[in-house]
Amino acid sequence: MTAKDPILINEGAMGRNRLIRQVGRIGLWVNPIFSYFFLWAPILILVLFSFNESKSVSSFTGFTLNWYNNILNNVVGADPNFTTDLLLNSFRNSIFVGVISTVIATVLGTMVALALGRGKFRGRRAIDGVLFLPVVIPEITQAISLAIFFNVVFDWIDTLTGTRIFPGFHTIIIAHVTFNISYVAIVVRARLADMNPRLEEAAGDLGANSWQTFWRVTFPLILPGVVAGALLAFTLSLDDFVITFFNSGVGTTTLPVFVYGLLKLTVTPEVNAISTIMMVLSTILIGISLGLQGRNATR
Repeated sequence: MTAKDPILINEGAMGRNRLIRQVGRIGLWVNPIFSYFFLWAPILILVLFSFNESKSVSSFTGFTLNWYNNILNNVVGADPNFTTDLLLNSFRNSIFVGVISTVIATVLGTMVALALGRGKFRGRRAIDGVLFLPVVIPEITQAISLAIFFNVVFDWIDTLTGTRIFPGFHTIIIAHVTFNISYVAIVVRARLADMNPRLEEAAGDLGANSWQTFWRVTFPLILPGVVAGALLAFTLSLDDFVITFFNSGVGTTTLPVFVYGLLKLTVTPEVNAISTIMMVLSTILIGISLGLQGRNATR
């Protein structure tokens, strides 16, 4: 046999292909590990150091619940201005803003999803494209745009009526509704895409009008998607800092803004504890939302 024998060439090519496949399998196995490590490592370190006995963030010296106890006992580090009442008040503000904005965004987002999923009208594609803007554009851009918008509108109202309106809960809620509508609409529309339209047609053939068809057929079928979208919207509203910071007023401090205020004074282990509590609550809500979507897809 010569060096150019076809059998030897085929065996060499097969060996290279086997090596490439083995390397590919190893890469597919290792890549998720590194991806999840870089994603979760900072969060896990935050949770770990919320139980650190030492105030140092450079070494873990032992396990303690003192920082959680300090939150319950109105003490955070050496900050005399901290009280649990302030913390709970900011948490109540977050819940208030989250609930109101979620209800409004869920109603409007569901209507938008139904219009885009079932309606046929001019400008449908343009609206479909605009729907994804709050999802893809940077949050700081949304925050500044909304702040400028509110300032222009308030100046216009002041010129016409002589009444000056200042930022407050109303501006935060409107801002949260603005970006939450897109998330709700995307989730509900995904559910509509999986739903068989013949069910609605059958309801019409049996004598049901559009209103009866929606409440007795369409709405029960898309309800898991609506609930999942609402939970996602509430989680995003509860965790939002940038948009809230730029559009809040006096006495409207939410929990993320409150934590940011603590960080400006001093970095204390209690901040890690508060952040851990927020993360756990958000994870639970997102988990419920994903669970509802998963069950719905399985069915």
